[in-house]
Amino acid sequence: MPPLLHVVLHTPDIPQNTGNIGRTCVAVGAKLWLVRPLGFRLDEKHLRRAGMDYWQHVDWEVVESWQELHARLPDRPYWYLTKTASALVWNARFEPGDVLVFGSETRGLPPTILAEHPGRNLRLPMHSAVRSLNLASAATAVVYEAVRQFGGIGGET
Repeated sequence: MPPLLHVVLHTPDIPQNTGNIGRTCVAVGAKLWLVRPLGFRLDEKHLRRAGMDYWQHVDWEVVESWQELHARLPDRPYWYLTKTASALVWNARFEPGDVLVFGSETRGLPPTILAEHPGRNLRLPMHSAVRSLNLASAATAVVYEAVRQFGGIGGET
């Protein structure tokens, strides 16, 4: 069965966030993509610890570059999550198979990526007192909004 969604972490820095996002991917049947360079080793205990005993069930893959990711996931709608977007996540119309792209915890997504399809840049609403959300929290919120829009994951318990 194809993944319900594709969750991309572009150059993630913090293994615990990646582990938590991996757990969310297992929960909904999404595939996790990691775009190098990574800020941690893939054998790092924090990655597996955050993913707990779910990490063995994560459908995940590492690609060497943004270009390789596009080659592996061609002809799909990409959505770019950034605090600088004007459009809210609620304005998007997600479909199964969409690609949700998140930047690193310290740098976000590069301007070159955000410029590819500016109409697909999205943000979560938040008060101005908050600089940004934790990456794992933001990814989970967006993944579940997508799932809500297209009616669930099937086989829910």
